[in-house]
Amino acid sequence: MRVLIPGITGQLGRMVATRLLEEGHEVIGIDRRPWPAAPAGIEMHNVDLQKRAAEDVFRKSRPQAVIHMATVTHLVEQTEERYRINLGGTRVVFDNSRACGVEHVIFVGRHTYYGAGPESPLYHTEEDPPMAVSTFPELADLVAADLYACTALWRAPELCTTVLRMCYTLGPTGHGTLASFLRGPRVPYVLGFDPLFQFMHEQDVVTAICLALEKRIRGVYNVSGPQPVPLSLIIRAAGRVAVPLPEFVLRNAFGRFGLPKLPRAALTHIKYPVVVDGAAFRAATGFKHAIDEAQAIREYRDAHPVPASRP
Repeated sequence: MRVLIPGITGQLGRMVATRLLEEGHEVIGIDRRPWPAAPAGIEMHNVDLQKRAAEDVFRKSRPQAVIHMATVTHLVEQTEERYRINLGGTRVVFDNSRACGVEHVIFVGRHTYYGAGPESPLYHTEEDPPMAVSTFPELADLVAADLYACTALWRAPELCTTVLRMCYTLGPTGHGTLASFLRGPRVPYVLGFDPLFQFMHEQDVVTAICLALEKRIRGVYNVSGPQPVPLSLIIRAAGRVAVPLPEFVLRNAFGRFGLPKLPRAALTHIKYPVVVDGAAFRAATGFKHAIDEAQAIREYRDAHPVPASRP
């Protein structure tokens, strides 16, 4: 199958592309960033997704499937450019896919779409509305991109559209929001709160995306792996020091004293869990995670040991 991957040079994009190539697929990548060490056999195009050159890639390569991974979080892009990349880029992907006869489009989203709050259900199903817009404004563009992808289910019935809401990723590459949060020697959490965090090993994330392509499922699916784990336990298992702080102190301490740099709205995701029910995806694809939560943390810890303390 001829598969086009916008956002191919991200850590997950590279892993998905390599897996698909090993499985015998023809892989084409679009990204503004280069991938000098791309495996032989992957056709790379260093272009902006929203420029005419990207449209030409769609038209000339005529992919049968598109795996859209060209979205960014507030950790990567903190300006208005993030809105252009996430929402504008998603619209372009679907417009070009329809114009060029693509059969299957997979939008790789995030489970943080649902948001966190004291009244949120413990396990979110695919029917739950997004609360992240009101609790975490920096996620608004990702929520909008997810919703736009969902509209393709009725706007473009000729497309097989798959929207995947993936839980956090953790593994040796150190990719993702949770991995970034755990990076330093001291990791804070709100005194009196210890929410469950749901994550998957990055290899299992790649497997889930490839299964969605293979099974050609249509619809919206939460994707999860092992059981969720309390934040304090994750911190200690990763070899870090857990630092419980009153909320008003932590709100003003982000980015200082060696603590992670996060927007203040991120406090809701440190206080309350965002946990999804992945039963529908497992039923549709037969997906089973291969790596449990303990091994995922251990591989992250071994690849990213605690930085040496300064005198």
